[in-house]
Amino acid sequence: MRVDLCDMHAHWISPDGISAATVAQREIAAAAERTDRIGPVCLVAGADTSMKWRDSRGPIHAAVAPMAWPPGNPIAPACATLVPDIPYVPGYLGFRECPALIAAWERLDRKPDLVLVDGHGISHPRRCGIATHLGVLLDVPTIGCAKTILCGKVEGELGEAPGSLAPLVDRGEMVGMALRTRARALPIYVSTGHRVSLPSAIDWVTRLGDGRRLPLPIRMAHDAANAARRASMDQ
Repeated sequence: MRVDLCDMHAHWISPDGISAATVAQREIAAAAERTDRIGPVCLVAGADTSMKWRDSRGPIHAAVAPMAWPPGNPIAPACATLVPDIPYVPGYLGFRECPALIAAWERLDRKPDLVLVDGHGISHPRRCGIATHLGVLLDVPTIGCAKTILCGKVEGELGEAPGSLAPLVDRGEMVGMALRTRARALPIYVSTGHRVSLPSAIDWVTRLGDGRRLPLPIRMAHDAANAARRASMDQ
């Protein structure tokens, strides 16, 4: 499947400046579905990118790493490398990384039914983190799994035991959950991307964990994206 946006929505992936990007993010956030529309899941994937340290303009190395579900056997990841049109601007990461992630997605013979993205979903100042951005562009169920907070704060006390939860709240709205996936490890921040409710997102992240801080599909995509970056440097 190739992703083709009509002219009306071309700025969702290639905006003309930050003002247009802000408008695009608000439109994407409005288009995002926060309830379950998932369907049967036979293939679940992680999505992540890698780039040279502190290189805000260089190439993005993207990977989508699928695994069968159940029982969870890994399938060869798809990778793509693209030079983004815009430099890194905090809060606008999707415009840099989504084109490369979509290029990787298009190289998959079988498209995943659910994607866990290394980054935020609606837990974003304009409710359009990269998991939401990518999910709406592909119209695929996505979940945001972030390692740090982008907006809001955790309310209440997060327990130390694996599986402990505490709401992530921004301007009075619950935008995600802090989830302790491993004892004595920092939490991760789970949020709705697109077509997945927050309870379902937490359930999937928990089921795909294996005693490590990040769920397995995210780690698979992380390793594949880093391998693609290293391979490009060897050429």
